[in-house]
Amino acid sequence: MKSLFITFEGGEGSGKTTQIKLLAEYFKNNGKKCLLGREPGGSQGSEAIRDIILNGSADKWHDVTELLLFQAARVEHVERVIKPALASGNIVLCDRFLDSSIVYQGIGKGLGVQYVEQIHQLTLGNFAPDFTIILDIEPEKGLKRAKSRSHHETRFENMELEFHKKVREGFLSLTKNKPERYIVLDASGDIRDIHATIIDKLG
Repeated sequence: MKSLFITFEGGEGSGKTTQIKLLAEYFKNNGKKCLLGREPGGSQGSEAIRDIILNGSADKWHDVTELLLFQAARVEHVERVIKPALASGNIVLCDRFLDSSIVYQGIGKGLGVQYVEQIHQLTLGNFAPDFTIILDIEPEKGLKRAKSRSHHETRFENMELEFHKKVREGFLSLTKNKPERYIVLDASGDIRDIHATIIDKLG
């Protein structure tokens, strides 16, 4: 298992951060070189963009501006961190990637899937994950989890429930076109059981 790019996706409170850390620990314990990343973030410039995107009021940014900020952070992350790590034989695990932009801005905010994909194509070409793990959870449960945590990045959590329902439907709709890339798991189950299923599915 060399130079794999694996992303984790899902709505707020779906447990991505927990599962990505468990998988990184599993790979490292089995002698694999593994790099963890997150979006927005993962590089110095991308982390600076993260701070201005995820904090503040829900309507802080125009939808197109928001999308372009996410993609700017993604370009920095991919070109400065992810591609070099893959070239060195690492397994790269990333908390969110392009699918989040497709779902949150393209579907949830109505910019359109094709619009988001075109911007990605113009900036990063066909660069995409080898596998994407979608942790699926009912928005009500996920938001309850998310709001119980002590953190300041609450801008998306504070958006209307209807928006989060669109996000969930959006993630599930992505699997229809490329079922070989996506692994969909029930995020409401036991943490260790989910981890074991991820390892089994990745083979």
